[in-house]
Amino acid sequence: MKNVVKLENYYFPGELKLALRDFVAYYNHERYHESLKNVTPADVYFGRQHQILSERGEDQTQYDEGTEEALSSQSGSIGCCQKLSLRKRHLESE
Repeated sequence: MKNVVKLENYYFPGELKLALRDFVAYYNHERYHESLKNVTPADVYFGRQHQILSERGEDQTQYDEGTEEALSSQSGSIGCCQKLSLRKRHLESE
């Protein structure tokens, strides 16, 4: 974020809000995350990661175990979609 949002000058609060909104949308919907096996947080939240990984021919079992570990170790710095996905999985497992 610091390389995108902080390098610009914002003269009005609305300009900064738009830049932050755009960055969050990019981060959650376009940027691939290595800890999520190179899918987006939105793909994980909406359950599309299994289809994407199967199309790539990757093992989904490894994904599920590795993702839970990666997300729990990053709990202070994960995005909103990732947090919602973890909460959704927790509620479904109860």
